Amino acid sequence: MVSASATFSGPQYYDNCLGPVWFDSYAADLVRRLPQHPPGDVLEIACGTGLVTQRLREHLDPSLRLVATDLSKLMLDYARGKLGERTGIEWREADALKLPFEDGRFGAVVCGFGIMFVPDRAAALKEARRVLVEGGVLLFNVWDRLENNSAAAANAEVLESLFPGDAEIRFRAPWDMHDFDFLRGLLAGARFREILIETKRVAIERADPRTIATGQIRGTPRSALIEKRGVPLGTVIDKVTTALEKSGGTPYDGFAQAVVVEARAS
Repeated sequence: MVSASATFSGPQYYDNCLGPVWFDSYAADLVRRLPQHPPGDVLEIACGTGLVTQRLREHLDPSLRLVATDLSKLMLDYARGKLGERTGIEWREADALKLPFEDGRFGAVVCGFGIMFVPDRAAALKEARRVLVEGGVLLFNVWDRLENNSAAAANAEVLESLFPGDAEIRFRAPWDMHDFDFLRGLLAGARFREILIETKRVAIERADPRTIATGQIRGTPRSALIEKRGVPLGTVIDKVTTALEKSGGTPYDGFAQAVVVEARAS
């Protein structure tokens, strides 16, 4: 799995700046959809900074094993450090395209905002199916289209105006898995059934636009790309802050919208 988290250099900014604004809400929404007693242990893919991991451990029956994985050792170390005192979590460095687990090992596979970064999404879903028992639960979310995510759209507009024609900076992969029919096709091809797909909008209310801008720039791999191009991160954060203030005011009011997928292994 070649993901954003593989080169993520600022997990604390992602966690502290963006977590309270929208990622915490999406973690809670995702986990509440999972039965407390799925048909076996639980595997989390692309656990990132552990926002979903923490809620999973709180939600699941204590008898169930929870294995949290990510391709990035940096992310795993951050999440482990944050949740180090919480028992019942096994941390593993793992590629979502080559999961180091036997067939039918888990009763549920969960992924919060990670599938869209995998270079072969169909293969990743087939790999998730491989490690699930029959009837096991697959649960993940991805972003809806960019125009349905106001803060992300403002950020993208600034970056693309600063670096016109730069394909790495443009990077629209996080928002290109929103089509329901496309998702159903991927899931059917990976042998999933009872597919439920819906949108979930989260209101962003009275947020600090500079905090959001800081998380969007310092808390994502784009920070390294920007620095590589010789532009100070502070300058970009200033411009994104201004764009957010223009679109949502100070404090900032806006919204984020995701697509949530639930399915069963057939």
